[in-house]
Amino acid sequence: MNKQELGAFLRSRRERLRPQDVGLPSGPRRRTPGLRREEAAVLAHISTEYYVRLEQGRAPRPSGEVLAGIAGALRLTDAESDHLHILAGTAPTRTGVHRRDVRPSILALLERLPQTAAFVTSAAFEVLAWNDLAAALMEDFAGLAPKDRNLARRAFLGAARGEVPLYGVSDAAEFRHHVVAGLRSTLARYPADPTVRELVDELCAASPEFARLWARHDVQAAPMLTKTFRHPAVGEITVDCDTLTLTDRGQNLVLYSAPPGSPGADALALLSVLGAEAGAPLR
Repeated sequence: MNKQELGAFLRSRRERLRPQDVGLPSGPRRRTPGLRREEAAVLAHISTEYYVRLEQGRAPRPSGEVLAGIAGALRLTDAESDHLHILAGTAPTRTGVHRRDVRPSILALLERLPQTAAFVTSAAFEVLAWNDLAAALMEDFAGLAPKDRNLARRAFLGAARGEVPLYGVSDAAEFRHHVVAGLRSTLARYPADPTVRELVDELCAASPEFARLWARHDVQAAPMLTKTFRHPAVGEITVDCDTLTLTDRGQNLVLYSAPPGSPGADALALLSVLGAEAGAPLR
């Protein structure tokens, strides 16, 4: 049970709710954001004292029934409810490190995807494997040290290093929110993984935006269905974005494709001819 993280998460979810969201009158004298602790406790069918101790990180492990009541009271999504159970220690938690080895079948699949830029990311957003078209669209990851293949670092620290963050994509702000939510879930699942903790600490210290988003305790971001890249060789490329979760290793297979006959498909076809040299990052 991660008492401090559990308390902070409960507080962040309570403070985002308005009384009218749960059928309560707002009243004229509210000096704090969101619901009061006693209101959350009543909605969850637990004592105010116990709920306060949970937020303060002083309560013993809550039961599954109590957590279900709290999830309903705070209107948690499925992803947030899962995160709540992980923090409370009532869900299976991986105590080791996140995996960075990619299954051979996935490596073979990357090379068998025609006209699709495909790559695999770890639970900590490191690019682990990629095909030639992904290198042409983004950059040749083979020329980078593993630390520099991390999309979280590029998203939040790239500008400070003179890079155009995330290859000029149109949804950079949304992706940064996605990164923060993903890393919070990863840290909850791999609390003993020093690589994840060090990455979060580095980003919190170096990026005020990351620190601000991290303080929100979000664990679910809106899905990204399309992206537009600003590419140095072929200009703007709009692609469909699909992400498949490789659940056994906590990894993601990311696919960028475009409908046949579309300008995006033509641009990807041109990139497949130009090769990885065309994917040099914009400066």
